[in-house]
Amino acid sequence: MTTHQAPAIHVQGLEKSYNKLEVLRGVDFEVERGSIFALLGSNGAGKTTLVKILSTLLKANSGAAWVNGFDVAAQPGDVRESISLTGQFAAVDEILSGRENLVLIAKLRHLQDAEQIADNLLERFSLTDAAGRKVSTYSGGMRRRLDIAMSLIGNPPVVFLDEPTTGLDPQSRVEVWQAVAELAGQGTTVLLTTQYLEEAEQLADRIAILHKGRIIVDGTLAELKQLLPPAEVEYVEKQPSLEDIFFALVGDAGDNDPTGTGRNPARTN
Repeated sequence: MTTHQAPAIHVQGLEKSYNKLEVLRGVDFEVERGSIFALLGSNGAGKTTLVKILSTLLKANSGAAWVNGFDVAAQPGDVRESISLTGQFAAVDEILSGRENLVLIAKLRHLQDAEQIADNLLERFSLTDAAGRKVSTYSGGMRRRLDIAMSLIGNPPVVFLDEPTTGLDPQSRVEVWQAVAELAGQGTTVLLTTQYLEEAEQLADRIAILHKGRIIVDGTLAELKQLLPPAEVEYVEKQPSLEDIFFALVGDAGDNDPTGTGRNPARTN
């Protein structure tokens, strides 16, 4: 990010309550353009509520937020034109093929060359071979990749992914991780909410923890690691984890490295 660029997302003092239930209690953070920002939190922490406010689906009680330079409360139309939102469940039509889903959305957005747009996205998300198949035959990971591909039609600069890998098996989760990493690699800003610590560790440029309606920590992974003292080194025999065994047996994900770090995103360190 260059110094003259405003952040893609800027949140200041955001509050939201339902009667006496305080869901957000003064949330502040910024997301740099072209980065992946992971928002961690347990169920009920307020992650989905925050995303709904930023995507203009809910109104905050107080505070302010800007997305792509537009005020969420005062310029909701401009915000909607700047974003795409992928919820916790894939919003795809299972009767249609993967290609037909993409063409339909492109036409609904009144874009020219809908077929070419669909083909480009199918190739980008490694779905070309399955383009003509009904989505009902897709695996969970394929549906999620198609869902994310559909959200990119029109090239929105900011994408919200609300717990995109919930309920997916380990292989499908890695497929989605690859897709998310590629988004940021091509300049898209991604705000990712997740309950999976490993997911945030592997993908995010910055990580914030939302707890009881407040951001209690916000920083890079290296900065967060400095909050705790280093563990004492003990030399013990390392037994393979269940995840190691799973991928050794089923293969497929072992050569994937969506982060460009030289690490397998399916494994923790």
